[in-house]
Amino acid sequence: MSAAYTGGAGPELRELLLDRIHDVPDYPKPGVMFKDITPLLADAKAFGALTDALVELCERYGADKVVGLEARGFILAAPVAVRAGLGFVPVRKAGKLPGATLAQAYDLEYGTAEIEIHADALSSGDRVLVIDDVLATGGTAEASLRLIRRAGAEVAGVAVLMELGFLDGRQRLAGALEGAPLEALITV
Repeated sequence: MSAAYTGGAGPELRELLLDRIHDVPDYPKPGVMFKDITPLLADAKAFGALTDALVELCERYGADKVVGLEARGFILAAPVAVRAGLGFVPVRKAGKLPGATLAQAYDLEYGTAEIEIHADALSSGDRVLVIDDVLATGGTAEASLRLIRRAGAEVAGVAVLMELGFLDGRQRLAGALEGAPLEALITV
């Protein structure tokens, strides 16, 4: 199998990735089936194939910066940025970045949360690919798109390792994408 991503997770890439994502029942609370990607990260072949697939998306969509969403999005996005020769920008939970920041609040099931980016991390004309591990309800991704645009950059696209299709995050993101592509390598 070639490690390179060839558009949509082909059966070999999908199998390689899924075989290394473990289900953990009742974590972090009863009734939740947690998708643990740490075995995938520990496997150099699988992690390399995932990185290559995401690098290809950077190239396809003309990204010149990669944004990773806290926290597992950092783990995926940083090697993609290095391999693609692009800058990496972290989107963090409020209060975690020093210096001047831009913040974006968003709704959770019960309450609100806030994410931040350094005020000078993105410039007008930057084309940004947002990378995260999982698209669930879409709240964090939606807030990140708003934040990126407020910073003056353009959203080249959103890429996730895994989309939890039953949570309708794609529908929530539809308006915020403003035509930018949403790529999920795996949908469960």
